[in-house]
Amino acid sequence: MEQDSVVLDAKGLRALAHPVRVQLVGLLRKYGPSTATRLAERLGVNSGTASYHLRQLDAAGFVEEVAERGNARERWWRSVHQTTELNDRELADREPEAALAYLQSVAATYTLWTQRTLNELQTLPDAWRGTFDMSDWALRLTPEEATALRQELGAVIARYRRDSPGAAPSAPKGSERVAVVTQILPELDAPVTPSPPCGHTEAEGSPTS
Repeated sequence: MEQDSVVLDAKGLRALAHPVRVQLVGLLRKYGPSTATRLAERLGVNSGTASYHLRQLDAAGFVEEVAERGNARERWWRSVHQTTELNDRELADREPEAALAYLQSVAATYTLWTQRTLNELQTLPDAWRGTFDMSDWALRLTPEEATALRQELGAVIARYRRDSPGAAPSAPKGSERVAVVTQILPELDAPVTPSPPCGHTEAEGSPTS
């Protein structure tokens, strides 16, 4: 695990099982410290909603108050970690509803990122338009091969420069933030339904749809 990464436990998983909280943590990781008012504007929610979810995230250890930047009217918040890991299958089995809600929130965030880039694609500089990609490959793998593929993809990505709110000044000229989203989606074959014996007919009056 990386030093700035957090592995979800049951408390953390339940705390992040809400799309607004996932997005709040993501914004703080991307842009650095901010206030509930500014975060609310980015998300299109009211500041009271943002403040409530920030307090829940604070209680769960995902964000913390920046006391030196706050005042009587506004509180500033920052993310405690830069990445989140959910790699405990037993935890997901014990907390199925929270795990599903968290993963659905993450998936919705990925969709928002993709749609935002698509909306801005025609106005991007030519060099960056050429980097955009959405591809899929259909593979037939064993579970062990799929796990190995995930690890290999992670190793390739780890060779490149990580981004954080303070990384821009030391990055090479012309570099910009790039989001790399990986998805390995098992699509298990449906079990084969045996054909009915020759001459078999459905019982009279049975539904057909």
